[in-house]
Amino acid sequence: MDPRTLGPLLLTLRVLALAGCILLPGGVLLAYFLSGKPSALRVVVDFIVSIPLVFPPIATGFILLMLFGRNGFMGRVLPVEVVFAFPGLVLASVISGLPLLVKPVEAALRNQGTRLSEIAAVLGKTPWQTFVLVLLPAIRRPVLAGWLLALSRSMGEVGITLMLGGNILGKTNTLSLEIYNCVFTGEIDRAIVLCAIIGTLSCGMLFTLKRMSAI
Repeated sequence: MDPRTLGPLLLTLRVLALAGCILLPGGVLLAYFLSGKPSALRVVVDFIVSIPLVFPPIATGFILLMLFGRNGFMGRVLPVEVVFAFPGLVLASVISGLPLLVKPVEAALRNQGTRLSEIAAVLGKTPWQTFVLVLLPAIRRPVLAGWLLALSRSMGEVGITLMLGGNILGKTNTLSLEIYNCVFTGEIDRAIVLCAIIGTLSCGMLFTLKRMSAI
């Protein structure tokens, strides 16, 4: 219950809650778009979504910092402050977790979507009716599994979060960043407690994934 520990925990939960609400619909819709016929636009979008999987997080964070900073293109357009603020933490979580949701859902749609879409079209369903009433129920397991993996990745994110959030004590220091802070200042006992907390949350998500795969 130490405020220095409780604060980062509550902040991390807030970030995960909002990022999860953005990731679920956004990731599924992106996967649905990418599962369509190949096009130049889909290639570009797929490349952008996949970047966090192969690009160093700290470098990804630097690019986002240049885009969303006060002098960046997006920073001048957006009405809210993103860098070194709560929105920056949410953006970091969404960017880092998005490919882990999009890729498995896209694969599931490619495997099952064509046949189910053809059947639904014969029955007179529109594309959106097919997506909502037929495809989503058929791929609910990959969606939930990808969502949990995305949240797990978001919770442990450091590089992008450090660049966009700035690791400001009491404001943008999430659980992962606070572990780094504790090790840096020699507070090993508190670092162990924080690792236990984040480990418990991660194990809970992993257990849920295992249960889902067994059903």
